[in-house]
Amino acid sequence: MPDTARRAERLRHRCLVVGLALLLGGCNGSFSPRYYWQAAHGQFELWRLARPLAEVDADEASTQALRDKLALAAEIRDWASREMALPDNGSYRRYADLGRPFVVWNVFATEPLSVKPRQSCFPIAGCVSYRGFFAEADARRHADALAREGLDVHVSGVPAYSTLGWFDDPLLNTFIHYPETELVRLIVHELAHQIVYVRDDTEFNESFASAVEEEGVRRWLARSGKEGLREGFERAQLLRSDFAALVIRYRDALDALYRSDLADSEKHAGKARLLEELGADYRALRDTRWAGFRGYDRWFAQDINNATLASIGLYTAARPAFTRLIAASPDMPAVWATMRELAALPRDERRARLGLPAFQETP
Repeated sequence: MPDTARRAERLRHRCLVVGLALLLGGCNGSFSPRYYWQAAHGQFELWRLARPLAEVDADEASTQALRDKLALAAEIRDWASREMALPDNGSYRRYADLGRPFVVWNVFATEPLSVKPRQSCFPIAGCVSYRGFFAEADARRHADALAREGLDVHVSGVPAYSTLGWFDDPLLNTFIHYPETELVRLIVHELAHQIVYVRDDTEFNESFASAVEEEGVRRWLARSGKEGLREGFERAQLLRSDFAALVIRYRDALDALYRSDLADSEKHAGKARLLEELGADYRALRDTRWAGFRGYDRWFAQDINNATLASIGLYTAARPAFTRLIAASPDMPAVWATMRELAALPRDERRARLGLPAFQETP
């Protein structure tokens, strides 16, 4: 069988496996056959479009900028396995141009008086705090349906996601032209998901991978010849940290409000007041400490609601705990061993070990 035909047959088999897993294992009754189909079809298209890096490099249609970025990504990929003990497999050793700005769009939803995101459950990934779509129109349609139920909703474009080591994830046009340190962040983050993934705990998974990505960039910048990137990285870290702290502070304030004994009408009024204060505090931060940097203006121009804040909290709220754990470990294999130990614990015990408050169910 020719290589192209053999590859197509393998892709059809993978698509069938994904489709059957979704159809037989879904545990959320609100999923429709159409949703399962778009998930399987979207993943199949990703595999179909992925090409070996050497083939893309040899393609006359490839720009030099793309060739340079793919070479850098390949260097980062090898370094991540060699120096950080991240998986050494076929992930990020192929490239796919999807012809769109994001690979998927995630839909977050919360009750109007809660900051706990609604869960969507899958056979492999377990329950996660969002629902992903390969087409933006499908994501917007689902978000509109949730909004009609009275929920707070937020749609976020995502440049990359991990299949958790079940399949080889390719490099994508959605992130390949990122600045060097951001490319390191993304590749390390997604590979970290292949090391440890806890079913039904999105905050653990994303905060863990976010802490690992930061450690990855620090180690990358410690290499000879990377000194010139440090100032930009440290500036970006300050901005990221300030933004996350601001959002988490208001998310926690809203959570306290919603759990109070106030009447719902007072909670709604308090919600509107806090969200208005969030915008004002951002503008003050931007115009003083950030010296006019407006990189987050677009985020704050959205309809900010519970779901918007929850989407940020999942990636940042527990990150300091993981950062401390990494700093206290002798090497990365020791970090992975500790993470696997934590992953095996019940959720509240795991959170206690990390110094986090017990998980609170949505009232």
